[in-house]
Amino acid sequence: MASSTPLNTYTKKERNMYLIGLAGQNILFNVIGSTLAYYLQFTLLIPAMAVSVLMAIGRVWDGVNDPIMGSIVDRTRTKWGKCRPYLIFTPIPVGIATILCFANGIFDVDQGVWAGKNAFIMVWAACAYLIWEIAYTLGDIPLWGITALMSESADDRNKILSLARLIAGIGGGVALLGLQPVCLALGGFISTKFHLPAAEGERWGFIAGAVIFTLAGTAMYQMAGLFTKERIQGSEKKNSVIENIKLMWKNKPFRQILLSGVLGSPKQLLMLCAMPLVTYYYASKSPLLGFLYILLLGGGMFIGMFIGMGVTPKLIKKHEKKTLYNFANLAMIVPHLLVFVLYLTAPTNLIAPFFLAICFVLFFIGGSATGMTMVLQSQMIADAIDYEEYHNNVRPDGVFFAGQTFIAKLTMGVATIISGIAYSLVGFSDAEVARVNSAIEVGLIPRMMPEFQPYMAVLFFLVAIPPAIGGLLAVIPTWKYALPNKEHEKILAALNERRHAEHADAAVNEG
Repeated sequence: MASSTPLNTYTKKERNMYLIGLAGQNILFNVIGSTLAYYLQFTLLIPAMAVSVLMAIGRVWDGVNDPIMGSIVDRTRTKWGKCRPYLIFTPIPVGIATILCFANGIFDVDQGVWAGKNAFIMVWAACAYLIWEIAYTLGDIPLWGITALMSESADDRNKILSLARLIAGIGGGVALLGLQPVCLALGGFISTKFHLPAAEGERWGFIAGAVIFTLAGTAMYQMAGLFTKERIQGSEKKNSVIENIKLMWKNKPFRQILLSGVLGSPKQLLMLCAMPLVTYYYASKSPLLGFLYILLLGGGMFIGMFIGMGVTPKLIKKHEKKTLYNFANLAMIVPHLLVFVLYLTAPTNLIAPFFLAICFVLFFIGGSATGMTMVLQSQMIADAIDYEEYHNNVRPDGVFFAGQTFIAKLTMGVATIISGIAYSLVGFSDAEVARVNSAIEVGLIPRMMPEFQPYMAVLFFLVAIPPAIGGLLAVIPTWKYALPNKEHEKILAALNERRHAEHADAAVNEG
């Protein structure tokens, strides 16, 4: 029988400050996640495969380190709790590392990858990115892990996780929709003002834009550490890293979520390749047109995503989480496939209002499904933490939410490799990118030029076909999910009764 004792939960101020911090952190994430690969490949002209390998190694290596960081978090005991200390001290280092990733030079496409200044550019890009990954992980796992410690109420936790995914999407969307047009506009201004070549002006535009967005994101990120509070104490038992890895794998619900995320890796190609698609096919590097098309096409995706995130908490009350999760993954298959079919139908004319309207609807549907899966993934991981505490008296908040960040990093790593292979196969890399850029500088439109059609085709392929395949693969591990809603409700009620009994006994002993 559940305890009648009121459940300890967060205040409105804590919730709001946490969400502001999360939005700021996701601005920083998308400054790197959605813009850095474009900057390295299409502005600095580093070969596509080199960019993909560099970023994939960084993401996979950092993802492998996530269980270590999760274990460190779970072993942390301070007056602030186990997650909050990291949220207080990591935002500024993450901000500095973000800016360092953009402080680099333009590749010489006439020399080898490791010849002359190219070697320095490659080493700087690799080291700066690895430093960013490490700094980001120090705060990312605690930022999500603290949600399981801010409230004893399942409803309140589900609410804040749903809001967290929504606000994270808004923060990431600000960077995704706004950063590149701002950088291109600044690049044009700098090039004209200081009489620099267009490529050099664009480089400085990206550096300036990264600084502006990073400062804003860092200031917001800091709020999560300063104004939150942990209300659930960690278990006394402290597992080793090896023990935690075994624990993650033995927990069947968590294992299913982890495998689903890994198999769904190709879905990340949409976010990774959206910027090159808009920049080269739709806008021909025009900042104003780029912003308008990103707002239109990306807006369809984000509006759908936010609606999907918003309705998910209500749907959970009536439907099984696994049913909603599997349905959402399958629902994104058809709209993504139709995007590529649309391109094949009119390869040079998708800027026509009729086709734009269709694309808006397709991205809206795909975004709605994506929003649902993002919320459900976080909630299912939180449920798996309760499952572990109930069965083994260990609460691995840090380790299990490290699994969520591991999924995000590994999937992006896989996606970058897929994109690098695809770009390399059609030759859309280094010298050819420079040739397309030169054509744009003299007023030509890449989508209208037959010699550039393979490059346009690969951009549409990457945002359509792999995401559809990823949606199909993602449902394989969760088709028979091991933790039904009713079982989790019983587990959480038993845990709260156990906690309140322990608190009452402690109060009696102290008295």
